[in-house]
Amino acid sequence: MLQFTINGQRISYQGNDKKSLLTYLREDLGIMSAKDGCSGQGTCGACMVNIDGKAKLACVTKLSKLDGSEVFTLEGLEQRRAEIIAGAFVEKGAVQCGFCTPGIIMTTNVLLKSTLHPDKEEIKKALKPHLCRCTGYVKIIEGIEYAAHLLANNQLPKLDFTQKEIGKSLPKYKGLETALGKRLFVNDVQLDGMLHAALHFSEHPRAKIISINFFEAEKIPGVRKIFTAKDVPGELITGLIYPDWPLMIPCGETTHYIGDVLAAVVAETEEIARLASELIEVEYEVLEPVTDMHQALEANSVKVHENRENLLAKTKIKIGQPFDKVNEEATFHASGIFETQRIEHAFLETETAIANPTSDGVHILSGGQGVYVERKLIAALLNLDEKQVQITLIPSGGGFGGKEDLTVQGHVALHSYLLQKPVKLHLSRKESMRMHPKRHPVYMDMQLTANKEGKLTGIKLYAVGDTGAYASVGDKVLERVAGHATGGYFVPNVEIEALTVYTNNIPCGAMRGFGANQVAFALESLVDELCEKGGFDRWQFRYNNALAEGLSTSTGQMLDNSVGIRASLEALKEDFYANKYTGLACAIKNSGVGNGMVDESKTIIKIESENRIVINHGWTEMGQGIHNMAIQSLCQETGLDADSIQVVVDTSLEIPTGMTTSSRATALLGNAIIDAAKKINQDLKNHSLKELIGRSYFGEFVVDWTTKPGSQAEKQITHYSYGYAAQLVILNEDGKIEKVVAAHDAGKIMNPTLFEGQIEGAIHMGLGYALSEDFPMKNGYPKSLKLKDVGVLRAHHMPEIVVKGVEVRDPVGPYGAKGVGEIGLVPTAAAVANAFYQFDKNRRYTLPLQKIGTKK
Repeated sequence: MLQFTINGQRISYQGNDKKSLLTYLREDLGIMSAKDGCSGQGTCGACMVNIDGKAKLACVTKLSKLDGSEVFTLEGLEQRRAEIIAGAFVEKGAVQCGFCTPGIIMTTNVLLKSTLHPDKEEIKKALKPHLCRCTGYVKIIEGIEYAAHLLANNQLPKLDFTQKEIGKSLPKYKGLETALGKRLFVNDVQLDGMLHAALHFSEHPRAKIISINFFEAEKIPGVRKIFTAKDVPGELITGLIYPDWPLMIPCGETTHYIGDVLAAVVAETEEIARLASELIEVEYEVLEPVTDMHQALEANSVKVHENRENLLAKTKIKIGQPFDKVNEEATFHASGIFETQRIEHAFLETETAIANPTSDGVHILSGGQGVYVERKLIAALLNLDEKQVQITLIPSGGGFGGKEDLTVQGHVALHSYLLQKPVKLHLSRKESMRMHPKRHPVYMDMQLTANKEGKLTGIKLYAVGDTGAYASVGDKVLERVAGHATGGYFVPNVEIEALTVYTNNIPCGAMRGFGANQVAFALESLVDELCEKGGFDRWQFRYNNALAEGLSTSTGQMLDNSVGIRASLEALKEDFYANKYTGLACAIKNSGVGNGMVDESKTIIKIESENRIVINHGWTEMGQGIHNMAIQSLCQETGLDADSIQVVVDTSLEIPTGMTTSSRATALLGNAIIDAAKKINQDLKNHSLKELIGRSYFGEFVVDWTTKPGSQAEKQITHYSYGYAAQLVILNEDGKIEKVVAAHDAGKIMNPTLFEGQIEGAIHMGLGYALSEDFPMKNGYPKSLKLKDVGVLRAHHMPEIVVKGVEVRDPVGPYGAKGVGEIGLVPTAAAVANAFYQFDKNRRYTLPLQKIGTKK
């Protein structure tokens, strides 16, 4: 018998001593502050606890090691101390999605007991076991420093939740509860009588399914049912844009990648479900996959989908004179073939969903990026009316585009609906990496020309993107590659062809940047090359060629106003000329899906009491702060206190909204809030707030005036708005990255702390994209499914980051605001590559970049 204490409670344990402490805490004791982010790989730090005064990972600590030990989780810390540390994190903006925060607070607790005033290097060292995909660690380090100050002086954080206007740093909505581990993520939710599901995936990227045998699996006590494709009552195949992704592959059909689901087990516990899933036997006829996107385009290539060509989509743009003529007349020429890599999103919360039967349908708890889109797809799967499917958003532990496609939601809805029982489905880290779409690897053959005066004259681009087994939003990503090919510059003559190609690799879809960062790497490298060949100053050349009012993008869209490229460059000018080894890059990033599609947002604001006003909307909170933007917009318009406002996202309100993507939520929702607030203000002229209790106010905002690239529209309006940026990467004398200075035009900075946090986190992701991140595949199989191998940078890898806010008011966004969620990483890899070239004169054409070489 083992004897130990947890949060001061003495425990005598008899049972499986090989069980991890994390499993024991969560499943046996219901202690949920310790999170499961890596499924026992000991990589993410989200499960950190204190054992005998030291910070330890609960996922790799077996109960057998705890005899005589004293264990504390965040729930067991002295309340005032925990609230001071958590409050310090919230005040400094260290909480975004918040999934990693409780674990980091446990490390902070130990650090500040041993070191009263740790310096930055000591803090970074303490943070080595932790990953954070949202913040870039800047605000976390500031939060720890501030917590040390508060504890040393017996002070409390200064959290003001009563602010009424935009432009102020209203603390993150529910940030304190999240930091303390009290706000539940989907996998933390427990329901009475809940069953658990596990998926059985294809062993091969391309194979015909001959038979599926679950005779042995069914024998396992506790197994309730094993599902296959034949159990789906509605449409087996769904998709965000193209219907090509089956929920499960039926017998007799062919798999398309190793994340295809063949069967699902529902059992009394997750452990039983997983055990039974492993006992399912599948007979395959293994077929040769096509995994090279260039080969997939060849006429004799195997088809990924029997009834489709491997070319999913093609975007073509031609503006001005033929490029051959432009090239002949140009004075300076630069060209290169650039290739970018496949990237794993590495959000810390893996996909989980819970479904519960209702009287005529099913209710789902989801952390996905578009509850109304999910509802539509699930209704089709179950052959139900959309109103019979209710989805409630549980704010997500990170998304970055990787939670747009259906993963677990469809399966768990099927299980619950047919069994009439609540069911949870939680993906392990390996399953998550195997199943969800990645960032597109893109091949780019680009040519860029300039005249003797240093003005850009033409661009030619041939791009190919590997969208993997299913379309996801792949055609839209390559559409953005084309639409952002000239970046922040005016190029009068444009010739672009961008192809989206099916292969038997893991699908690729939405990821922060959405094609703009891939093409920026190629473009900015060639801009630097032109500067070198023509003897042009790199800053001045960019400034002279920068987009401005009256100039057009690569799609031919004339920019009428609010173009912040030059203002962003001006913010970097002094730093550029003050340093020896610098890399400079500019960026443009669309707000809204545009391209001829409708962008819209709706809201219903309910006055439930004088102290409870509820904003209902359809966007996903995944760390970026959309709930804050909604609250601050309402406060700005009405003067209501922020601490009286709550936010709910639930499809039962019937305010359909698209995916939380394309840096559009702030603009669209902000304007919808303003629309509803006008009606509230009108009623407040003649009534007190108390007299309005029970009333609801509807608001909406619709953008339906954009055009598709390459269309014959009289006026090209590809997007209703763009964000603009310039970034500078500074190296030291050894060629190491010392500092990143980022100037970003946000139109109007709605919340300075959250704005900085978004840019810092995006730069962290951009540096990883440049230097270390990769998800290589061979013959349709990933090289690794371990989180540690995807190359996410940790705190001690990060240079100094300086964010400079630029405000060039946008006419569409609320108060002039522009989207900033994605643009923060668009120029980063390009700036790093250009800095490296300035150091060693070695031009780089592939990501991740080869290491710095000896100076030439």
